[in-house]
Amino acid sequence: MSILSILEPASTTTPRLTVAHRSTGSIPATVGSDLLVPLADGRVTDYANFDHGASAPCLESVRASVEAALPSYASVHRGNGYASRITTQWYERAREEVHAFVGARSDDQVIFTRQTTDALNLLARAVPADATVIVFESEHHAALLPWPAERTVRLAAPSSSTEAVKKVADALREAPEGPRLVVITGASNVTGEIFPIAEIAKVAKAHGARVCLDAAQLAPHRPVDISTLDVDWVALSGHKLYAPYGAGALIGRSDWLDAADPYLYGGGATHAVTEDTVVWATGPARHEGGSPNVIGAIALASACAAISKHRDAIEQHERSLLARLRTGLAQIDGVTTYSIFGEDADRVGTVCFTIAGLTSTLVSAALSAEYGVGVRDGKFCAHPLVGHLLADSPEHGTAVRASLGLGTTREHVDRLVNAVRTLATSGPRAEYAETAHGCQPSDDPRDLQAPRIW
Repeated sequence: MSILSILEPASTTTPRLTVAHRSTGSIPATVGSDLLVPLADGRVTDYANFDHGASAPCLESVRASVEAALPSYASVHRGNGYASRITTQWYERAREEVHAFVGARSDDQVIFTRQTTDALNLLARAVPADATVIVFESEHHAALLPWPAERTVRLAAPSSSTEAVKKVADALREAPEGPRLVVITGASNVTGEIFPIAEIAKVAKAHGARVCLDAAQLAPHRPVDISTLDVDWVALSGHKLYAPYGAGALIGRSDWLDAADPYLYGGGATHAVTEDTVVWATGPARHEGGSPNVIGAIALASACAAISKHRDAIEQHERSLLARLRTGLAQIDGVTTYSIFGEDADRVGTVCFTIAGLTSTLVSAALSAEYGVGVRDGKFCAHPLVGHLLADSPEHGTAVRASLGLGTTREHVDRLVNAVRTLATSGPRAEYAETAHGCQPSDDPRDLQAPRIW
């Protein structure tokens, strides 16, 4: 837990605020790790969360930081009240923390956004009107869709890292003169596979192009370093980084951003306003119009600090669990796992699979109702990629995604593997019916209504 202490030093009447954090061991602890969920047979079990790829649970240290900030919460900038001055410092220090987290260059901007989708749409608004954008169809829709269609080159999903680099190089050679931007994912949100970011950036720079990295799925699991990778922008989400308070960030070069119209017209984005003219601010303020999500920024910074501190332990934890999960699923007849680059590709803790004879919706419903396991089914906001991966599986139009993280344990992995084995061998125990929300047991005793908590 975090303790907010307001102490009066003997030499001054100005309060001094300090935040003390309790150690959480080798990997950061998450809120809800003791969550119990009901099963369709009347039992209760602890929740096995394999949906980190959608939204990760909150870190205990993040919750503590937020609780510490709330008593003095105020709007930032231009306020001389004590609370405003303190909150402004936290907000700008949060910007510094995010800047350091991605190894940004000294002159790179950190613009706080709502999440990765918001960050990439902001950048899309700033891309010069004559620029060509190159993007793989294997991207998440957030990275695939914001760019003007008439100036966007979509590349088919590559079959290897080498082919990915070659496809980008070929596209750049054929692209018209003028500004060019390559958009690349760090880790696939469908399969977890890591793309050859540095190699693609090297090719892009050789052709005078810039690179935007969608790090939403990579940053929670592996280090991201703008300077080392030589990319121009990085976009990420707090809710993927164990900070679900509604903030994300776009980090990178300032020139295109300072030349673009403000993302939101309004207070804070202006330098001066008269009856006839508006002089817009430059720097992050230009695109952070309105009262910013200060608490979200603080939460994001807190998560970045915790993950940086425990990076090696996090990676070791996730690699071990991923190997156990993939090995277990590979031994089950009727289960097919999917890859872009092949089974030996480096990846973060995400597995995409199907079970012969069962729809993905039924599988995810049965895993929840009968085993207390939370996964995601569908096309994962990456429809072209899922269509490509399932092209040889005509019985399946969608798949199941299991994405592990800090809330996952060895018992959770074993439970998921054993549950999938039972489903593949014997099918669900209960009868299931389609509902407006997917599938659920026809005779379901669970109360799935969420009462108001306010």
